[in-house]
Amino acid sequence: MIETDHGYFEIIKDYKEALEIKMFNDKYVPYLNRYKYIVGDYSADMLRLKGFTDKTVETIPDYLMESCTPNAPYFVLRRLNKKKPKN
Repeated sequence: MIETDHGYFEIIKDYKEALEIKMFNDKYVPYLNRYKYIVGDYSADMLRLKGFTDKTVETIPDYLMESCTPNAPYFVLRRLNKKKPKN
């Protein structure tokens, strides 16, 4: 389990150690709150985030193959139900 500014996540995959919490926190937008799974990949040295639901999680391998630079670093996170406390 990891803690971010946007809640708690389980790391499903961290290919080439792509997950950097600060970069994730900076790039994250509230729109992603609706998704249980978050995929982050680096294209042209920029982090891209995309959300997936339980119904679309099976399409993550297709997304990585079709929309990402081949062999690019990426990570897959699963949102945990545990809420981050508000300060």
